[in-house]
Amino acid sequence: MKRWTLLKHKKINNTTLDIHYDFLLENGQDCKTWKLLIFPELDGAAVDISEHSNHRLIWLTIERKLLNNNRGYVKRVDNGIFKPLELDIDSNNFSIILKGNSIKGLFKKNANLCQLISLNK
Repeated sequence: MKRWTLLKHKKINNTTLDIHYDFLLENGQDCKTWKLLIFPELDGAAVDISEHSNHRLIWLTIERKLLNNNRGYVKRVDNGIFKPLELDIDSNNFSIILKGNSIKGLFKKNANLCQLISLNK
């Protein structure tokens, strides 16, 4: 199984506070990464997700970090391992099983939406 992490990213742009989440999945030499304004609640509604540039593997182990060049601050929300249910997480649509410290379930991505679904349903 491969590793995943969810980072909360806070950044101040002029006088506006920008908060979003970076969702990273280990993908060989780097991490496939998406940006979310909110992370989906378990068995809740689908939320918007957008692809972001791949991140280095080191981000899977960072708990918190002040970023240089006024890029803000990141803090780990949760992390763990995942099992892909399809061969290709590079596709626009995929499902994975997440096993984290607090986040567990079936994570489904379909185009620009994602959901987190209980495994016992």
